[in-house]
Amino acid sequence: MTMTEQPVQTPGRDTACSAGHDSQSSDPGADAPETASERVNRRWNEILQETRVTQTGVQILFGFLLSVAFTPLFRELETFDRVLYVTTVVLGAAATGTLIAPVSIHRFLSGQRMKDEVVEAAGRLMMCGMVLLALTIGCTLLLILRVVIPGVLAEVLAGGVMLWFALCWYALPLGLRRRAARRSRPDGA
Repeated sequence: MTMTEQPVQTPGRDTACSAGHDSQSSDPGADAPETASERVNRRWNEILQETRVTQTGVQILFGFLLSVAFTPLFRELETFDRVLYVTTVVLGAAATGTLIAPVSIHRFLSGQRMKDEVVEAAGRLMMCGMVLLALTIGCTLLLILRVVIPGVLAEVLAGGVMLWFALCWYALPLGLRRRAARRSRPDGA
């Protein structure tokens, strides 16, 4: 069985974990436990979906960045803007490599009975790739805004967008995780 295949559900359950969105019980509000195998399969499928979304975005952005150096306006960029461009391209390349890495890991380790390790590594790579992608987008935005809006306004706008990314991509999920952890704690803890 490859890593992306779903196992046939068996009546016996090994390790119970909460997975309300995967529940197939008759009570739609009840959280049905899932086995460790079901959980790792679900997590792997979620990572695959996330990878598909982020890979497309980072590849389009990286392709755009590579083409910029061949435009007439590129020759007119100041030294800071050229350094910013090179930094942005390197960040884009790193984001591309990091976000595609789970595919390579899967290909090399498929059938090796290492799904837990693959899912853990892929999850970490996705988080790292998202940070690199956010930095790439921020630097790209700053580079474009510095050409279009010379002055401090470009830096302020790019900084504002990066703050928005930090709130949406990192602060919100971490806050939701913290709130869920508080709800799941026993009252006396």
